[in-house]
Amino acid sequence: MTQQTPIGSGFGAASTAMEVVSGIDLSGKLAIVTGGASGLGLETTRALLHAGAEVIVPARSPERAKTALQGLVGASVESIDLADPRSIAAFTDRIVRTGQPVSLLVNSAGIMATPEMRDADGHEAQFATNHLGHFRLTLGLWPALAAGGGARVVSVSSRGHQIAGIDFEDIDFRARPYDKWVAYGQSKTANALFAMALDRRGRDHGIRAFSLHPGQILTDLARHLSAEEIASFEALDEAGRPIIDPERGMKTLEQGAATSVWCATSPRLEGFGGVYCEDCDIAIVNDPSVGRKGVSPWACDPDAAERLWQVSAAWTGSDAF
Repeated sequence: MTQQTPIGSGFGAASTAMEVVSGIDLSGKLAIVTGGASGLGLETTRALLHAGAEVIVPARSPERAKTALQGLVGASVESIDLADPRSIAAFTDRIVRTGQPVSLLVNSAGIMATPEMRDADGHEAQFATNHLGHFRLTLGLWPALAAGGGARVVSVSSRGHQIAGIDFEDIDFRARPYDKWVAYGQSKTANALFAMALDRRGRDHGIRAFSLHPGQILTDLARHLSAEEIASFEALDEAGRPIIDPERGMKTLEQGAATSVWCATSPRLEGFGGVYCEDCDIAIVNDPSVGRKGVSPWACDPDAAERLWQVSAAWTGSDAF
C-alpha cells in the first residue's frame, strides 16, 4: 500500500481554494486545467490565476469556455475532446511545440453516471473519458511536464471510487450488464491508480502525481441524473438549496476546489507523490466500519496501478517509458 498518512496541512474540510493559495507565488508558471471553465475546474482556474499562474483551459466547447472565463486575466482556451485521440494529440502537439514548460496539470474534466455509451474504439465512455483521455493527455504533454522542473499532475477522482474497483476481465462491460454507477466508480478508481503509476515513473523526472476527492458538490456533472436520484443524495434542503456541511463532505464550489489546488501547489507536499487526498490533506485508507472517509484499498494498490498502466498503454498506444 502507498503511504496514506495525513500530514497535518493546516487546512481542512471547510478551507477554500483561495485560502489554500494565499502566499503561494506561481508567477511565470504554466498550468493546464481540463474542465477549467465550469464548476470545480473554474474555481481551480480562478485560484491558480490569483496566485500568478498562466492557465490554459482545454475545452470541447471553446466558445462557451471563453464566455465563462471572460475577465479572468491570464486564462486562455484551447480546443480538445477527451473522447477523441486525434483531438488530444493535436492539443498536446501544439503545447509541446511552443517549448514552454508545463508546471501544473489538473485533470478535472469528467462525466458521471451516463447512459451506456462507447468511444470510437468501443471502450465504455466513462472509463474512456475520465481515465483514457487524461492518460493520453498526460503522456502527450510529458516533454513539457518534464521540462517544468518540479511539475505536478493532479487527477480529480471522487469518493465514488468506493463503488467499484477495476474489473480487469471486463472493463468495457462486454460480459456483464452495464451499470452506470459501477462504471463511474471504476473510472474514479482508475484516476487514483493512474496517479500512483504515473508518480512512480515521473519522480525521477521531477514530476509528482496526486489524486483526490473534492467533496460532494452538485455541479453540471449531475446532468444525467433524475430528480429522484439527486433527492436520494440528501444534498438539498426543503427549498431545493444545496446543504453545506463540509465535515460531511457537502461543500461549496470554492471548498470543493481547495484540495485540487492544495495538491497542485502546497509546499507541504514536496517529496510526496502517488497519494490520494481529501480535505486538503493526504487521506487515510478507508475502513468502512468508521464511515466513508479515505481511499479504498483497491484504489491505492500498486499492483493494480501497474496493471492499469499496462492496459491503458496498450489501448491508447501512449507510453513514454
